[in-house]
This record gives sequence, C-alpha cells and structure tokens, in this order.
Amino acid sequence: MGTKNKVSKKLSKKSSGVEENTDEVMPKSSSKQNPGGHVEQLKRLQEKDPEFYQFLQEHDKELLEFDDDGDIDDDAETEMDGDEIEDDEADEFDTEQLVHADGKEVKSSSNVITNAMADSWCSSIHENRSSGAIRSLMRAFRTACHYGDDTGEDAKSKWSTMSSAVFNKIMLFVLKEMDGILRGLLKLPTSGGKKEMIKDMSNTKRWKSNNHLVKSYLGNALHVLNQMTDTEMISFTLRRLRFSSVFLAAFPVLLRKYIKVLLHFWGTGGGALPVVSFLFLRDLCMQLGSDCIDECFRGMYKSYLLNCQFMSASKLQHIQFLGNCFVELLRVDLPNAYQHAFVFIRQLAMILRDAHSSTKTKKSSQKANQSSKEGHNTKGKESFLKVYQWKYIHCLELWTAAICAYSSEPEFMPLAYPLTQIISGAARLVPTARYFPLRLRCIKMLNRIAASTNSFVPVSPLLLDMLEIKELHRPPTGGVGKAIDFRTVIRVSKLTLKTRAFQEACVFSVVEELAEHLAQWSYSVGFFELSSVPVVRLRNFCKSTNVDRFRREIKQIIHEIEANSEYTNQKRMTVSFLPNDPAAASFLEDDKNAGVSPLSKYVASLRQRAQQRNDSLKESSILVGQDSSAYGSKITESDENDDGEDSKGDAVFSSSWLPAGTPKAKEDSTEEKQKKKKRRKDQEDETAFDEDIVEDFILSSDDDEGSLSDAPSDEEVVKQKPSKEPSKKKGKTHRRKNKKRKRSNQVASAL
Repeated sequence: MGTKNKVSKKLSKKSSGVEENTDEVMPKSSSKQNPGGHVEQLKRLQEKDPEFYQFLQEHDKELLEFDDDGDIDDDAETEMDGDEIEDDEADEFDTEQLVHADGKEVKSSSNVITNAMADSWCSSIHENRSSGAIRSLMRAFRTACHYGDDTGEDAKSKWSTMSSAVFNKIMLFVLKEMDGILRGLLKLPTSGGKKEMIKDMSNTKRWKSNNHLVKSYLGNALHVLNQMTDTEMISFTLRRLRFSSVFLAAFPVLLRKYIKVLLHFWGTGGGALPVVSFLFLRDLCMQLGSDCIDECFRGMYKSYLLNCQFMSASKLQHIQFLGNCFVELLRVDLPNAYQHAFVFIRQLAMILRDAHSSTKTKKSSQKANQSSKEGHNTKGKESFLKVYQWKYIHCLELWTAAICAYSSEPEFMPLAYPLTQIISGAARLVPTARYFPLRLRCIKMLNRIAASTNSFVPVSPLLLDMLEIKELHRPPTGGVGKAIDFRTVIRVSKLTLKTRAFQEACVFSVVEELAEHLAQWSYSVGFFELSSVPVVRLRNFCKSTNVDRFRREIKQIIHEIEANSEYTNQKRMTVSFLPNDPAAASFLEDDKNAGVSPLSKYVASLRQRAQQRNDSLKESSILVGQDSSAYGSKITESDENDDGEDSKGDAVFSSSWLPAGTPKAKEDSTEEKQKKKKRRKDQEDETAFDEDIVEDFILSSDDDEGSLSDAPSDEEVVKQKPSKEPSKKKGKTHRRKNKKRKRSNQVASAL
C-alpha cells in the first residue's frame, strides 16, 4: 500500500511535470511537425523514472502503446472536424468565427445570426458537405430551439438574437436535411434500420466522432417540441424526426422522453397530430423492439384510460380512434402483447369479483342485521361504481376489439373465454332498467366475440330479460321524450324510463341484437332447437304488451325466426350425418358465404335502420361539431410517405413565431383553467354518484324504494339546478306581504 501511494503521488507530480514540460518545450503545432515526439517523451520517462514507468505498464498499458500514425490520423480528422459540440450541449462555444461557403471566416461581434450566414452554411453543406458548416449550423439550430430560454448563462458566449425568417430557414433546413446528413456521415442506409445496426456501430471510430451531432439534433428538436403550440408545426416536426427514430437506440434517456411526449400528443392532440404521433410510436416499436415496446404498451393503455373517463358525442370518434391505434400497435409483437393483455384483463376480473362479493355480503347482512344497513350500502355502492363507469366499459370494449382483430392468432385465442365471462358478469351485476344502455353495450361485445371466434355465447337470456320490466308494459307517462343515443350513455334517469322514446329504443335494440345473435347460427343444423326458447318468450311479451308498434316489431322477428327454422329443417332432412359428426360444421357453408338465409336478410335491413337512426341522432346533436371528425378525416398519404413535405414545411414555418417563455406561461395558465374545470366536473359526478345506494339487485321496476336507481342521473341533476328561481320568487312574495302589512298598520295607527 505504501508503494502504491508513493507511486500515485509520483504519478500526479510526473503527469503535471510532463504537461508543464510539453507546454514549455513544444507548442501545439509541434506535435504535428514531429510525429515521434510522444514516443521519445515516454523513452525519456523510462530512463528518468523506471518505477513510475513500471506502474504505467501495470495500470495504463494503452498509454504506452501509443500509435504515432493513428495519432496523426486522429489529429488530421480532428483538425477537419473542428471543435465538437458537447453531448450535454451546455458548454459555451465560440461565436466569433463563422464558416462561409468560400471557406473564409467572417466575424460576428454582435452575436446575431443573419440570413446570409444561414444561406452560406446551407450552400456549403449542399455543395461539399463541409464539416465546419455542419457544426456551425447545429450550433445555430441549438440557439433557435433554445431561443428565449432563461438559462442564466452569459449572453456573449452564444448567438442570442435572430429574426423569425432566419429561425424558419434554420428549422426547415435542419429538419429536412439533417437525417440524410447524419446517415451520410455514419455510412448508413438512406432510410430505415434496426437497433442492432446502431449498437454494432457504437464502438466504431465513425460513431464516436459524430454521435454528438446526432444527440444534439434529437435533443434540441425535443426541446423545441415542448415549446411549440401550433398543431401543424408539431406534426411537421414529428414527421421529419420520425425518419431518425432509429438513432434513439443509442440514447435511452432521450428515448424515454420522446415516448412521453409522443404519448401526450397522441392522447390530447387535434387534427393530424394523433396520427403522426402514433406512426412515430409504431416505428419506434418496430425498430427498437424490447427497448421501448413495453413502455409504449403501458403508456398508450394509460393514455386511453385518461381519455375514457368522460363520454360525449364529440369524444366518441376520438375514443374509437385511440382504441384502433392501440389494437394496431399490439400487432407489432403479439407474444409480448399477450402478457400485457393477460395482466390488464385479470385486473378487470378482480374488480368485478370484488363488486360481486360486496353485493352478496350486503344482501346477507341486510337479512341478518338491519342496523348495519348504511355501512354496507356505502361499500356496495363504491364497489359496483368501479364496474359501472366509462373507464371500465371502455376497457372491455378495447380488449374485445383486440380479441376480435386477432382471433385467429394462437396468442389471443385463450383470452376470449375469460373476457366473455367478465362481460357477462358486468351485464348481470345490476339488472335494473336504468342501466339498460350498459347492458346493451355488453351484449354487443359478446356478439362480436362470438362472431369473430365462431363460438356460441348465450346472449338471448340477457336480451329477453329486458323485455320483462314493468315500464315496457305501462303507458309512457313521461311523454314522448328526447331521442336517446345508447352509444353515449350508460345510465338514464327515472323520468327517461317513463318516456316513449326510451321504450321504443329498448325494444328496437333488443330485437336488433337478438337477430344478430340468431343470425350467426341461422345456418346451423340445430337452429330449430336453439331458437325455440326465444320464440316462446317473444310470444309471451307480444301477448302481455298493449303497444301496437311493439307487437308489430316482435311479430316480425318471430316470423323471420320461424321462416329460418323451416329453411334449415328442409336442408337437414337431406343429410345423413349425426349432430355430433364433424361434418355438421360444414352444413350450409356455401349458403352462409352467400348470406341467403331469411334471418341474414332481415339482419341486413335492421342494420340499415340502425345506421339511419344513429345518423339522425348525430345530425340532431349540438355536441357534434367540426372537431369531432378531425381525428379520422385528416389521415392522408403524407402521414405514411414523404410526398409534399417541402411545400407543407414552407407553409408551416412561415409565421413570425419564436420559442420563448411568455407563450408557455400563457399555455400553462390555460391548462390550469382546464384542470379546474375538470375538477369541478369530477366533483359534480362524485356528488351525483354518492346518492346511489345498492339495495336491491332483482329485475324489477325502479319505482320501488331503496332501489339502486335512486341516484339522480345527469339529466336530473341538470333539471334540479334551476330550483333556485322559485325560492327567489317566494322571497319576493314575502317582501310584498310584509310591505302590505306595514302599510295596513300605519293606516290603522293613523285612524
């Protein structure tokens, strides 16, 4: 240990001494004139201090194996490349000398980037790929991206001023050309690539001398993305950065930041920005694989949930777009996607299990001890609200879409059965009329899974139970009512239950979904046995109802079911195989492909009627405006290809916008206002849900006291708000009466 300390002290002294001697004896240029100078110094060191030289041989052998030829090459390359831009882009750089196209140096003492300087850099890069011009342009690009930042550094150490025209020119040139420049310097293909290509190059001399340019380009572009507010400008920037996405494999920190920004733009952006952000994320997953695919899956699922907390007609298309994007991303790596799907579906099952167990406990406790009623009601209310909310229902629809899209893949086939059980349990959790819109959504999901997986799902009991509620057998005491769009609600108010519009929507929806379910098996050998029970229950409803329009609708579907039974019975009289024979699976396969059965034709007409009804609801709704279709209509070929990017870039970067701190502050203030509004809305929804009490889970009318549907719906809350006006009128009448009394008392005293 003593010798080591002595050697280390000598090392520090000798190294400083060598530096001092080299500084005094040899100038910086002498090393280039005398290539063997470093080797001669090492020989003199060995003769002068052999103990220190032995220490270097043991601990730093690379220093002694110094190659003069390599030193000359490195020095020459360094001389051509010039000063490097540091990785963290925080070091000050010299702004006194700028490289022009003719190779001359022009001094700029005012720290202003002019239009002529930008033109000279661009022309020099185009003509001979000048390394000095590239470095100067990247420094100017950094200044442009950080323009207006309050860094607290010395303003004289960097370019601090530029006009909007110069800013636009620098941004356009760098975003359009930098990817090709970097690929040319690194000798990479003109497009595409995988992470293995970057990892193999990370140890090469070419990468070590140019990686700072790659990091500077990606890091500064990310910084300016956080400052931009214009949607088209952000979209154009992401389109150009997307071509360089493979370089993020070398910078994990930057990769995580890019994923975070892209997820934000994908979930909250407008116009074409969500599409461009999704394409960027998909490219990252395809090129980088395991480095980012797990984070993208979790991030997109979380962003989808954040957008599904509230539902309206204007958000319907956006939520569908987000779900389609997530399902498309799963295609990149289906085995890995199965792991995430299993975990998320298991979470949904656990939430449903807790809700069912709490309701059973509440029922038994109500019979045993009536005194503990209030506490158990609160627990049951909280548990079932975790299931009967938009977030949970949209998650079920998301995984339904995923299983339907990849039903033929072996990775996703095992998930169909547990998801079907979860959806069926959610539909039966609270079987009251107020939650019929939610039940219909669950039934539609079950029909989709059954059609895609070609498996039987017992949907008819869920539908036929809806026809037995008391409201459908009573005259509509609530009037005609407004048309109800079941796509945007999961619960209706008590007043809506008694309207004619709700009754018609329920009956028509039951008929449509029942026809969809039976049409899937209209070519089965056992269709007659399958449809016998639904026909009996439909006839019972037809006898019990007094509404003529309901009778006509039910008689129509009964007629189509019986016609289809005759059609299949006639066909199966000619076959000789048994029902359990594998040949029964191919029964009427040609007719099924042609869609000639009576139920198939009837279902086609019902789909047209439902589409017309939905279109009329969309046109009559004041919530649906121009922004509602912005997420789907603006997907063009330019999002996938690079056609027309030059003209778009010129149009986008033609304003006088510059990144600065003031617009960001304004944006923050607007975001705070939006957050406050959202908090108020959350509080209103929570207060509305707090009045819900889970007491009775039997299928009955909602007029009974203590039922689950005692909670006021959104419509009731809105209608209860104007209740302040009558109180004001009452106050005015009391004031008038008091004045009259005073006058009468004055008259009486005068008399």
